[in-house]
Amino acid sequence: MLTIALPKGRIAEETLDIFSKIFNTNFAFDNRKLILEAHGFRFLNVRNQDVPTYVAHGAADLGVVGLDVITEQELDIIDLLDMQLGRCKVAIGIKNEDALDWNKPDIKIATKMVNITKNYFAQKAVGVQVIKLYGSIELAPLVGLADAIVDIVDTGATMRENGLKVAEEIMSSSAHLIANNNSFYAKKNEILSIYDKIKKVVDGNLS
Repeated sequence: MLTIALPKGRIAEETLDIFSKIFNTNFAFDNRKLILEAHGFRFLNVRNQDVPTYVAHGAADLGVVGLDVITEQELDIIDLLDMQLGRCKVAIGIKNEDALDWNKPDIKIATKMVNITKNYFAQKAVGVQVIKLYGSIELAPLVGLADAIVDIVDTGATMRENGLKVAEEIMSSSAHLIANNNSFYAKKNEILSIYDKIKKVVDGNLS
């Protein structure tokens, strides 16, 4: 039985919709249950940031998680497929009246994406001081904690509502199907079989 870790929320629902199309039956987590077993699969309902950890450590054979999370965590997993769900961008946000000063010796950035931020600024050979926050990141520039933020942007509404604007986009993200290295070789036929079926749905060849 393949175990698949899914992030809570919209991506989990959209992924289960794909499995519903594949097996022509309804897949859904009941109430607050964290495990769903059906059609020879075990689905785990976990926090978005935890999906790659479950996969990397072998608690799940496969997982579905945003490319931003994969990039941030830098874990040893196999990236199998862009499922084209949950599209968003990782962007730098600043106050509406500000401009990003690339000549500043040490730009202060508030974010939960420490690695993505450090790598991006390193590529530009710009010094950065990263302040790690876990929520309400938009507040940081407004109260002088940071010069800018790095965060997920979907429609940009949250930034706009808080008097911020997108100064620069760092990367695009969407949900990807990932695999545990050992599982991919030990259960290769099973994994490739479901991979092919998922890909057909994603490509629009099965509805």
